[in-house]
Amino acid sequence: MSINIGISEADRIKVADGLNRLLADSYTLYLQTHNFHWNVVGPRFHDLHILFEGQYTELSTAVDEIAERVRALGEPAMGTYKSFAEVSAIKEVEGVPLAEEMIQILTQGHEQVVRTCREVLSIAQAADDESSASLVGDRMRVHEKTAWMLRSMQ
Repeated sequence: MSINIGISEADRIKVADGLNRLLADSYTLYLQTHNFHWNVVGPRFHDLHILFEGQYTELSTAVDEIAERVRALGEPAMGTYKSFAEVSAIKEVEGVPLAEEMIQILTQGHEQVVRTCREVLSIAQAADDESSASLVGDRMRVHEKTAWMLRSMQ
């Protein structure tokens, strides 16, 4: 079935590829955040446990929105750990870091997602894809604010 939404097939594929990279970064960050929520210990346990829960809940919604935009562009959305690991600029963390390290790792993860957003935003803007650009811009704002909040805790 042909897609005619005013964006060329080549541009739809480029944007979808970029969105899949954003999806991989976002899902990897979601997994890290959820893992840290489960495993954080120490005097800041309660505050960090609640903070991380809010963050992974927000990321859970975000990955769905990103994947659905990829599908709206007519391309398959990534959906396996293997494909995410191959594409994500965020690498998995071995073991259970200390609470302060968790904050630093998550800060770096959110900053990486912002950098990925900037790359994908340029691709979407070049394709005149306002829907994808808007989604990516919204994601960028969330991750910039979250990184700022995490940096403020260090």
